[in-house]
Amino acid sequence: MFAVEPVTVFLSVAVILFLAYIYNKKQDKYKNFPPGPKPLPIIGNILSINMKKPHKTFIELSKTYGPVIGVQIGMTKMVGLCGYETVKDALINRAEEFSDRPLAPIINKSLRENGIVFSNGENWKVMRRFALSTLRDYGMGKKSIEERISEEAECLVQTFSSHGGKPFNNHTIINAAVANIIVSILLSRRFEYEDPTIQRLMSLVNENVRLLGSPIVRLYNSFPFLVGLLPGGHKKMNQNRLQVQSFIRETFTQQRKELDVNDQRNLIDTFLAKQQEGKPESTLYFHDENLTALVGNLFAAGMETTSTTLRWGLLLMMKYPDIQKKVQDEIERVIGTAQPKLEHRKQMPYTDAVVHEVLRYGDIAPGSVPHATSQDVTFRGYFIPKGTTVIPVLSSCLREKAYFEKPYEFYPEHFLDSQGNFKKNEAFIPFSIGKRSCAGETLAKMEVFLFFTTLLQHFTFQAPPGAELDLTPALGATNPPLPHEICAISRN
Repeated sequence: MFAVEPVTVFLSVAVILFLAYIYNKKQDKYKNFPPGPKPLPIIGNILSINMKKPHKTFIELSKTYGPVIGVQIGMTKMVGLCGYETVKDALINRAEEFSDRPLAPIINKSLRENGIVFSNGENWKVMRRFALSTLRDYGMGKKSIEERISEEAECLVQTFSSHGGKPFNNHTIINAAVANIIVSILLSRRFEYEDPTIQRLMSLVNENVRLLGSPIVRLYNSFPFLVGLLPGGHKKMNQNRLQVQSFIRETFTQQRKELDVNDQRNLIDTFLAKQQEGKPESTLYFHDENLTALVGNLFAAGMETTSTTLRWGLLLMMKYPDIQKKVQDEIERVIGTAQPKLEHRKQMPYTDAVVHEVLRYGDIAPGSVPHATSQDVTFRGYFIPKGTTVIPVLSSCLREKAYFEKPYEFYPEHFLDSQGNFKKNEAFIPFSIGKRSCAGETLAKMEVFLFFTTLLQHFTFQAPPGAELDLTPALGATNPPLPHEICAISRN
């Protein structure tokens, strides 16, 4: 028999008591936390959550636990918000308290502290103000950017025509066309669709958006020390991000050499000019790390979701040819063979309703970008500690029966009144709402309307012979269509 030293017994008891104290303190912190399924030790609710499409789990859980749901992924507590009234209550009525971003391990330290999408505090406020004002200065919502979109739409028409009605995959073509709009604002240039530079950048961004929604990356955010030892998407994401950042740094380093503060050509020029103003905020906020992150944020956000929306639009027109015909009839009646313009939208209620329904049905960002509480919050009777990850489930708003008669069907009449006039719907929030809503919403809506109407003016879209059109979304942080081919049949 081994003798047990009294000191060993004492230390063991002390460790047990200390762990019990820590556990109880943690439990105190989460008293009156929103209700949800009982978590298992260490892994939490991982086994009961759809790690590929977690928004679906939140919507299902809301039927049992109500619109504010508490879950645990690994050792991390988080809250899901379901239904328009609940999301609006948090993001509009309690905007300041729900306006932070969580410290997700997959988002590296530089991105968390810089840029616009993942940063917090004063840096985020300064970068958002700068981004919004500069996007407006370089045309967002103005005639100049409308003309640029129309020119790009004509390039897209020519590229579609080159396929002569035969099947082709439109993914990279539409990506490149949409990317050229944000690139023109950021860099004052345009890429040919087959240019290897834009092809590479799009590929890196698309892959990271897809990987961000993969189970391995979601697990990495909960168990970084464990999953970090394994190969997988979390490591690939970082490699991709470094390549994009390298291109951005090379670009603005060259522009800095050519900079004329009295003749600023694009967003990068404007940022570089801010650096030279000599004000305190020039050093605090307008540094190269912020510029790298901001340009990366705007490029990814300005390309991925808009191009995904357009791809959904064409896929749905193939699926529902009668709806496609109604859109084309309205285009002929209102525009004829002239170039579509934004001012036509008010005269085209059916087309406007179809575009809105594409955004709703496509459900591009079902779980939004996660929020976090900026302070301890008591929300709808529940206590949510500071720093808790909060998921506003936009999908639950866009699919809410109280606001949309046929929530799981493609039904443009959701946005039409009995006289066929366009009608707004307050639960239509695909760009989110509140302080963290999409900074490029105005630009995205212009692009979708102008690209969509121009393409349907020139082509009728059909599925390749014998092809089955599957409307199941692909895996990813967003909801893109599955890979598919289209036939663009000329109407001229």
